Amino acid sequence: MDAGHGEQHDEGRDRAEGAPHGSAPDPAPGGDAGGLSERDLAVLALERQSWPGPGAKERAVRERLGITPTRYYQLLNVLLDDPRALAHDPVTVNRLRRLRQARRERR
Repeated sequence: MDAGHGEQHDEGRDRAEGAPHGSAPDPAPGGDAGGLSERDLAVLALERQSWPGPGAKERAVRERLGITPTRYYQLLNVLLDDPRALAHDPVTVNRLRRLRQARRERR
């Protein structure tokens, strides 16, 4: 087995399990940040990842961003209405907008 291949596999596993403290977020899909802050980009990067459960994601929010999950979701909600976030990562932002709208309609 090629050593480079194993490293790629480990990265994917780390992402699925909640990457360890200090790991860099995934590269930005749109390239140019378009005026978004590093924290905004990190929030979007966390949302692009899949998580085995809410505990792993909340732990990553605390470790990587140094904020509470409540504050994280407040920031995320504002980002979903920011045209710069939509331009930067339309797939993630549109997916989250659809989820948010579906939750609102159920209430």
